[in-house]
Amino acid sequence: MKILYFGGQKSGKTSLSIKKTLEISGEKTPFYIATYLDTYNDSEMKKRIKNHQIERRDDFITIEEGHDVFSKLEDDETYLMDCVSMWILNNMEKEEEVLRYEIQKLLKSKNNMIFILNDVSSGIIPLDKISRRFVDLSGIIGQEIASLCDEVYQVNYGIQRRIK
Repeated sequence: MKILYFGGQKSGKTSLSIKKTLEISGEKTPFYIATYLDTYNDSEMKKRIKNHQIERRDDFITIEEGHDVFSKLEDDETYLMDCVSMWILNNMEKEEEVLRYEIQKLLKSKNNMIFILNDVSSGIIPLDKISRRFVDLSGIIGQEIASLCDEVYQVNYGIQRRIK
């Protein structure tokens, strides 16, 4: 099973995806892939991380990996990747084709994969080159994931809507 949850910041994606991940993992403990790399020593982000840790309690085995997610996978497991947006940010120096290939490997793995992606595609075109690249890559990678997932959920204000 491959599933994508996407929506704006603080839309409720994580809560809903945690619930779904636990539901489909059955008796096995699922893995939580935390992609944020604390390279900025950002105290506000540390609070967000702590909240996510509290939210998932001890229901997950946590893997902290912001670059080579595929190398951390074992077959026939359930993984929640939180989040693809941070993974893109961590890998901005890579070419689009490389990122697409890496996502395709995750989607073709013999695992349940649940992806979380921040929807940044509804705003204006950013003024600076780096931000434009991030928004473009988010849209491109999001399309790739959505096209290959079995289920896709849009999340707004804690309400999920299945669109695929």
